[in-house]
Parts: sequence; structure tokens; C-alpha cells
Amino acid sequence: MRLLLAEDDVSQAESIKTWLEMDGYNVDWVERGDHAILAIQQHHYDCVLLDRGLPKNSGDEILHALRQQQQDTPVIFITARDSIQDRVQGLDLGANDYLVKPFSLEELSARVRSQLRSAQSHPTQQLEFANLVLDTQSKQVKVDDQQVNLTAKEFQILHKLMQNPQHVVTREQLEESLYAWGDEIESNAIEVFIYQLRKKIGSSRIKTIRGLGYRMQQDN
Repeated sequence: MRLLLAEDDVSQAESIKTWLEMDGYNVDWVERGDHAILAIQQHHYDCVLLDRGLPKNSGDEILHALRQQQQDTPVIFITARDSIQDRVQGLDLGANDYLVKPFSLEELSARVRSQLRSAQSHPTQQLEFANLVLDTQSKQVKVDDQQVNLTAKEFQILHKLMQNPQHVVTREQLEESLYAWGDEIESNAIEVFIYQLRKKIGSSRIKTIRGLGYRMQQDN
């Protein structure tokens, strides 16, 4: 899961980012509103955490830009604006949740989990391809009804490939789904994950499209 954190208070942002990374999320952090808009235009996020009082573009403007793109990405306002009018306005603008500073990091985690559950409750929880079944809720994968144990990153790669099994997914797209900005990425990391996945689900299930990327493949 990849999150965007837009917060100009460096100390608070670092605490939030570290905490959410401990929960297993990849977190991209920006300090300015215009940078947040650019990030939203260039990347897909599972949840966005917005301070309303950002420089350059406000949280309200960022939310407006997101909804203008017809994106239903969950958005949580994290802000010091605590009046009832502020809360009502924020929710009416299209935010999914509203968390007033100061807040506990435990509560923030719970709010993020709640939004991710809600987002996942609408699409199909199970993806199927040939003899593979991937359950996005339980994070389980079965091959011929037998459970296969995958690491978190192996699961994320397989999920990305199975979302559009006939489409080629580039190495860059896979890296983007696995890593946040600034993460060190080994040059052959994706190849290693694909190798491990093939050992677990069947070597013929993932096809390499030379010079392009990878896609799912039926048995011949």
C-alpha cells in the first residue's frame, strides 16, 4: 500500500511517516501543496493524508484537484482547524475523514486502516487467473486451492499483475508499487521477486516481455 503524506511541519511529518512505515506502508512525503498535486498526477496512492494549511496550494485545493481527476482515493484531513464549521466544510469538500491535531499515531493508523477497508469493500476482494486466486482482504494466495505463502512484496507484485492480467506491467510500475521515494532499490530487485514468485506459483504463470515488462500467462 502506498500513501501520500502532505505536511509542512517537518517534525510531525517525520513521526507520522516513520510510524506508518512501521505499519508496513510505503509513504511519500511532500511539504508543499504544489508538490502534492504533482505527486497525485504522477502516481497512484491508496490513501492521502492532507494538512489543510500547506504552502503554495492548500489542502482544500489539493483535494479539489484530486476529485477533478475523478479519483476516489480516500483522503484524510490532518489539521489544527478544529471548529465544527471547519470539520463540516472539510467533509463537504470531499474528504473521507477529518482528524484534528494533536492526535495519537495509534488513532491515525486506525483511521487509515478504516479508509483502506472501505476502499477495498467495493471492488471484488478476490482476483482469479487460471488456477490462481488472490484474496485482497486476507492477503492470501491459492494455487489449485492450496495456500501459497508469499512475502509482502511478492504479494504486491502478483496483485499488480493480476489486476490487468492481459496488460504488460513495466519494471518501473512494479517498483513504484513497492517502494516510496528515497528507498534504496537494488538494480535486480524486481527480477529477484519475479524469480521467487515463479518458484511458488509456477514458472509459466508470469511471462517476461523483453524490453517492456511482465504479464500473466495461461498454461500452454
